[in-house]
Amino acid sequence: MDGYQRKVTKKTQLVHITTERYSNCVKKELRIVLPDIRSVHNIGSIFRSADGAGVSAIYLTGYSPTPLDRFNKKRKDMAKVALGAEDSVKWEYYAQIEDVITLLHKEGFTVVGVEQAEGSVPYTKFNFPQKTALVFGNEVEGISKEVLSLMDGVVEIPLSGKKESLNVSVTAGVMLFAVRDF
Repeated sequence: MDGYQRKVTKKTQLVHITTERYSNCVKKELRIVLPDIRSVHNIGSIFRSADGAGVSAIYLTGYSPTPLDRFNKKRKDMAKVALGAEDSVKWEYYAQIEDVITLLHKEGFTVVGVEQAEGSVPYTKFNFPQKTALVFGNEVEGISKEVLSLMDGVVEIPLSGKKESLNVSVTAGVMLFAVRDF
């Protein structure tokens, strides 16, 4: 198993890609924008998935909680879910999402909303470029029409059940691993 390392624990044997093999993989540069996410646990879960998928930065906007509280101390409730990913993934806070989208466009990113909206396409039909920023919406309201109008594209995860949406952290996990390149 060239390029992989084995880690044997008492219960199971895990196989991980080696750092050298990972660095030789073709990868997309992924960033995440999280506007007005209500739940600390959702944010922590997204940090953890982002770390696993190799996301280069997370932008928190509006009232989304950050890994630090208002006293600039580490949030224990987020750390419990993120398990250190809040330290390993670069993050920044912006009051206005428009400022983040402008920054990302200046840096050459294609900004893609993940939302069930008019004109959205299944994510499997979208050609994600090398530098992609994914925007995930609020747990209840999603991404506003005003913000959607600033996107370079809008994709959705096709669903087959009776429910019309997935939890934002689940959606982020699906999308991050679907978009990244190996």
